Amino acid sequence: MFQAIHETVEYIKRKTEQFQPEVGIILGTGLGVLVKEIEVSFSLMYPNIPNFPISTLEFHSGKLIFGTLNGKKVVAMQGRLHYYEGYSMQQITFPVRVMKALGIQYLFVSNAAGSLNPDIKKGDLMVINDHINLQLESPLRGRNDADMGPRFPDMSEPYSRKLIEKAMEIVTEEGITCHQGVYVSVTGPNLETKAEYKYLRIIGGDAVGMSTVPEVIVATHMNLPVFAISVITDEGFGDVLHPVSLDQILETARVAEPQMTKILSQLISKL
Repeated sequence: MFQAIHETVEYIKRKTEQFQPEVGIILGTGLGVLVKEIEVSFSLMYPNIPNFPISTLEFHSGKLIFGTLNGKKVVAMQGRLHYYEGYSMQQITFPVRVMKALGIQYLFVSNAAGSLNPDIKKGDLMVINDHINLQLESPLRGRNDADMGPRFPDMSEPYSRKLIEKAMEIVTEEGITCHQGVYVSVTGPNLETKAEYKYLRIIGGDAVGMSTVPEVIVATHMNLPVFAISVITDEGFGDVLHPVSLDQILETARVAEPQMTKILSQLISKL
């Protein structure tokens, strides 16, 4: 993996004139508007980047964006990767390794998620303060490279408390409806049954999705502070579980996204 990371980083440096980002951003399903806030310097398509996995989802554009956001140099993944697409955990998290090697000091992650908590409604935002990993395997499985991180990384604080505190100050100042909660990561791509939603709530989840945790584990492995936020696009609680379509999820994400973008943008400016 070290050789693959080196090759990818050297290619990106050549194509971006040695651009050195301070912040890495992963944009989730239906959440690409933040890119419009970036003063773009360079844009690379995933298929053109050596060793880089290619997003197979039609609603993920698959671009690596380099530029400036509120005075900070950033690199943004416009289109993330998922385990259910058929990639290994190492492939999914490879971009995080690359962004760290490029020089990022913080990782910001967004996703679309379903609510498990009746107090958190469709269209709300939820800052992730902890997670439960129900994915099939860890991205750290296999031989460990001590130069990247320890064999047994501590996971007592995978999400930076300092960044969460700053984000919640922004939420209060802007009057944004935003909660804190525990994110449950599942494999997907199917949504959950009524019994599964109930189970996920019982074990401590506030929202459920199919991403984020693998990237956070790898970031923690590399001692990279993380801030993560979910747009709640559907509800998985109550006696009656209503069917939900991808179009509905994307539309809810579209409506809620400006508030999420405001939080991320202002938080980055305060780093």
